[in-house]
Amino acid sequence: MKSAVLVAGAGLLLSALPVLAHHSFAAEFDSTKPIEVKGTVTAMDWVNPHSHLRFDVKAEDGTIQHWSAECLPPNGLYRQGWRKTSVKAGDEVIVKGFKAKDGANYMWTQSVTTADGRRLFAGSPEGPGGPGGPGGPGGGAPKE
Repeated sequence: MKSAVLVAGAGLLLSALPVLAHHSFAAEFDSTKPIEVKGTVTAMDWVNPHSHLRFDVKAEDGTIQHWSAECLPPNGLYRQGWRKTSVKAGDEVIVKGFKAKDGANYMWTQSVTTADGRRLFAGSPEGPGGPGGPGGPGGGAPKE
């Protein structure tokens, strides 16, 4: 009986870890630093609390920079029209969003444009980068 309670308690604690990792837009990203980056997809991580698009960018000096673009969780992307086949390793993409405050090759994603011209929104409909929200096609800078 004691071991069952202990296992259940440990499970509850572990399930809370993703919530602890969650943060606000303003805590990590700079709404005054919109950015557009062209690269080649290396992976799309469909995970909670936020999905991540990973891609490589060829710098002017020829070196390869590894980038990560934070997106909505999988359910949010799905509601925006994304599917697991929307972007895949090797695809050329243009990612628009807002750069990380610490200057790292990390950003919040507003939208992703594929080589064939499809534009996928990656922000919440009412939030930064969403089709109807601040920073989206009809909005201004995201609110902090």
